[in-house]
Amino acid sequence: MKKLATLRSSMPTSARLLFTLLLTIVALGITFSLTALDDSKLAGGAAIAIVIVGLSWLIGWSGQVSLGNSGFMAIGAYATAIWANHHATTPVVFTLLLATICGAAGGLVLALPSTRLRGPYLAGMTLAFSFAITPLALNFPSVTGGSGGLFLNFLSAPKWFANLFSGSQALIRANAQWSADVAIVVAAVAFFFMANLFHSRTGRAMRLIRDNDVAAELTGVNLQRTRTLAFVISAAYAGLGGSLLTLLTGSVSPQTYSLPLSILLLTLMVLGGIGTLSGAVLGGLIYSYSDNLVSLINKVTGISSASTFGANLKGIVFGVLLILTMLLAPRGLVGMGGRLLSLVKRRSAES
Repeated sequence: MKKLATLRSSMPTSARLLFTLLLTIVALGITFSLTALDDSKLAGGAAIAIVIVGLSWLIGWSGQVSLGNSGFMAIGAYATAIWANHHATTPVVFTLLLATICGAAGGLVLALPSTRLRGPYLAGMTLAFSFAITPLALNFPSVTGGSGGLFLNFLSAPKWFANLFSGSQALIRANAQWSADVAIVVAAVAFFFMANLFHSRTGRAMRLIRDNDVAAELTGVNLQRTRTLAFVISAAYAGLGGSLLTLLTGSVSPQTYSLPLSILLLTLMVLGGIGTLSGAVLGGLIYSYSDNLVSLINKVTGISSASTFGANLKGIVFGVLLILTMLLAPRGLVGMGGRLLSLVKRRSAES
């Protein structure tokens, strides 16, 4: 395992790029075999995975706790919707970059006072920020659309891609698969940059601050600047994820980006594995197909989705999963998988 960790840390950028391209091609190929509904779910999961990996960078690598990433998602989402309503022909790439920059700017504003705080004080500051987003959106209806939110044209397949499909549901399938493909490519680019950040000088400084900030300062690491950078990068990823989610759904509303979403992001990060790229991917997949799990539980137990208990079942399921993960697999599903793999290899060597 130590050799594997050394190999991963010493992997050159070109190898990471090749590995990312291969995984992206495989993922794009899978979308051709999925239904339109599954493609839509996969696209949403890719957007959430981007936010989770940014949060994992902040918490898992720099040791700072944040409950405000739903707020940064809202900044990216509203920036996307406002810009799209005034510049409908803007390329998607430019819109995503704009939302990423807006998210990073919001992260910088919050980071300047927040990074001087630690523990519950830092969590409280980010919690207040998350609470403030919804009232702000509601009190500026001329810009944000108020409680009704804003609407925009969602991602639709270009003509050349739509021509690949036939049948009565051709356009629906084409749009769903195009959305999934775009989301996968955007997530792949985001994960590639994050993989390089993990193994960069900045990433090493983050880990040193997390483990021992006194030692980090003695080695010349600027604590304030490094912690601020961690916040800015995490917020940028949240803004990108919020923008992508808005383009996929074609709308944004204050209720979408409230505190429960921040808690859900934290839960998904823990379930997948804090501080890992694969854990963020697993978190996105869990988000994508959580409704399927809830529907299965409703079917097996006979719980009505219209009842009070049934309406809150998703939150209950995530709560139970989080407790079980913390007790049985503190390092998440990724850590549990690595531990099982080590056990299998040990038993194979013994036999």
